[in-house]
Amino acid sequence: MSKINAIITGVGGYVPDYILTNEELSRMVDTNDEWIMTRVGIKERRILTEEGLGTSYMARKAAKQLIQKTGVDPDSIEALIVTTSTADYKYPSTASIVLGKLGLKNAHAFDLWAACSGFLYAFDMAASMIQSGRYKKIMVIGADKMSSVTDYKDRQTCPLFGDGAAAVLVEATEEENIGMMDSYLRTDGKGLPFLHMKAGGSVCPPSHFTVDHRLHYTYQEGRTVFRYAVTNMSDDCALIAERNGLNKDNIDWVVPHQANMRIIEAVAKRLEMPMEKVMVNIERYGNTSAATIPLALWEYESQLKKGDNMILTAFGAGFTHGAMYLKWAY
Repeated sequence: MSKINAIITGVGGYVPDYILTNEELSRMVDTNDEWIMTRVGIKERRILTEEGLGTSYMARKAAKQLIQKTGVDPDSIEALIVTTSTADYKYPSTASIVLGKLGLKNAHAFDLWAACSGFLYAFDMAASMIQSGRYKKIMVIGADKMSSVTDYKDRQTCPLFGDGAAAVLVEATEEENIGMMDSYLRTDGKGLPFLHMKAGGSVCPPSHFTVDHRLHYTYQEGRTVFRYAVTNMSDDCALIAERNGLNKDNIDWVVPHQANMRIIEAVAKRLEMPMEKVMVNIERYGNTSAATIPLALWEYESQLKKGDNMILTAFGAGFTHGAMYLKWAY
């Protein structure tokens, strides 16, 4: 019996029209373009400004483009996974809203929360569902409206984040040596003090106090998170490369989470990869959390060819982290 594997057969993406530049940010907080570019490498980010629109809107736009590009029959999609840290509501799931708007009749849908590592976790889960033989077509969407949890009075964090979404179609194949080849995902559980939102959950529900003290925004100890991210993403990539016989000569692409240009460069250096083989769009989009990796695939799609060896890697709150070996399918 042939082994079933999971492949990506299409990518759709969406970023909002509004561009928040460093120059505009410098009029909001004490910062400037040189400071931001030197430390994180972000020139601008996209912001969803329309009132009443949330993460599900961007996810739906990306999914619609994916359906249009691939020509997939929506009724053939059996599961929809949305990975996000900025759900439209506490409940119902953002995935259920997206499913309803898309009119998917034969799928179940759920959200997966793993912060900036969310796409790797969700794609790994979708691949496992495909490999089980019980599913043939699954849509995975990484989407975050990070502007909704960003404090634009905090000069340390407000330059970092942007909004966006991207969707991939994951399908079954019996073709050998293609698709999701290997993954290494971990959560170390030490990250709470260094990266979190202080209020809004069951430990500290919303109140006048929490709103007045601006506790509903992303809190980050930047130096600690940077150190953990560099170490874990680099180590995870090295592990995946070593156990799959990959090196600078046969890796075609590295697809890193777009959090900080210095982190991306450190990962590339560890793998001895030239930067032209590393997918980078942080300068224009900033950190869109769970959307960064699929957005990179969306932007670079025209440069990819069947059989390309790719290492995907991410790091996020929790701390969550991991790397994945993917052979491109088209």
